[in-house]
Amino acid sequence: MAWTGRCPDCGEWNTLVESVAPPKATVGKARATASAASGKPVLLRDVVALETARYATGIGEFDRVLGGGVVPGSLVLLGGSPGIGKSTLTGMAMANLQAAGIETLYVSGEESASQVRLRAERLGPAALEVKALAENSLETILATIETEQPKVVVIDSIQTMHSADLTGAPGSVGQVREAAGKLAEIAKRLEVAVILVGHVTKEGSLAGPRVLEHLVDCVLQFEGERERTYRTLRAIKNRFGATSEVGVFEMRSGGLTEVTDPSARFVEEATGALGSVILTSMEGTRPVLVEVQALVSPSELEIPRRVVNGIDRNRLSMILAVLSRHAGIGLGTSDVFVNVVGGVRVDEPGADLAVALAVVSAQKGEPLEGDGGRPLACFGELGLTGDLRFVGHADRRVAEAVKFGLGPVVGPRSGEQIPGLSGCGSVREAVRRALGGSNRQIAA
Repeated sequence: MAWTGRCPDCGEWNTLVESVAPPKATVGKARATASAASGKPVLLRDVVALETARYATGIGEFDRVLGGGVVPGSLVLLGGSPGIGKSTLTGMAMANLQAAGIETLYVSGEESASQVRLRAERLGPAALEVKALAENSLETILATIETEQPKVVVIDSIQTMHSADLTGAPGSVGQVREAAGKLAEIAKRLEVAVILVGHVTKEGSLAGPRVLEHLVDCVLQFEGERERTYRTLRAIKNRFGATSEVGVFEMRSGGLTEVTDPSARFVEEATGALGSVILTSMEGTRPVLVEVQALVSPSELEIPRRVVNGIDRNRLSMILAVLSRHAGIGLGTSDVFVNVVGGVRVDEPGADLAVALAVVSAQKGEPLEGDGGRPLACFGELGLTGDLRFVGHADRRVAEAVKFGLGPVVGPRSGEQIPGLSGCGSVREAVRRALGGSNRQIAA
């Protein structure tokens, strides 16, 4: 056996995976396998569906993203940047579970038991009742789970686990896959819920092989900026719930605090100043109001800058092209900066109109205001033909904005009457209405 860094077939680097060679089967065993009896399939309607009671972590936002709590026997992969709060979130959940009489085990491969205790002290006395194991040997961890028989186990992190059956370093493709496979087997057999904490790459994706994401039942992404207090928890994959739910947290000295009404937090911080609008977005089944700000300034560069934070940069380029072609607002010689306040990321197309109106306000030098001097609220998707497209849950978006006194809401026309909605058919009409209805505000 020789070390090889490049696959001789496909030519890609770092794609070879070390595997344990299976023992050679004897002739008798081979014949026994060939003559093994086939399984007997059953009709799905004859299968008895068992109602599995979930373990509530006591963290409402966490449980909602999971689909109602942790399912026994499931594997949950929690990924996030270093320092984002993954260990704090899992520590709080384990403390609540232990206080509820559910046996837990916290396995740390990165810190010693004393370091885990120091972090647990600021989470309250319940966190000190959690059993901890500072170990990265996979065989020792599996034996401990067999002996202790906990109901919920946290592995922090999966990239630090090492199996003696493989010679690769911890974090390598083979080691991560071997550890995840063994933990999945014991989780299903003993009905133990396992939460795997995972690292992320520089690009923000989960580190390790893609097979790890396919192996687990739920993949959660913990996002946010360490310099900001707000954190968002998203479900990328969930076999036991929806993948559209989002939980919002705020980092404080005593740990993570749930933000049960994020709209109230973001609206009270909204300035309503030049280049600022309120986007009525949907995060899963929850309407959320966030502030979108834009800044337009003359560019001294041959190619103007397009800087964004919280939305897709390519989406901004499309919005600027639609404004130029269908609203007569040219920004080819200006730098454009767009920011979603609070470190929140918005990926839905319903944010198009908010970005467009914020840019128009910054370019025209006029603030956009609703009734009573409140910030203007809006939503809608822009088509390449300049039309304003309908997006889902328009009634819930408008109701959330009206609840905070932000009506009327500028958005696409709806087939039904929605109180508080000021419907528009095109981006030109939406710009004119946002600027107060003056035809001179936009080019003819």
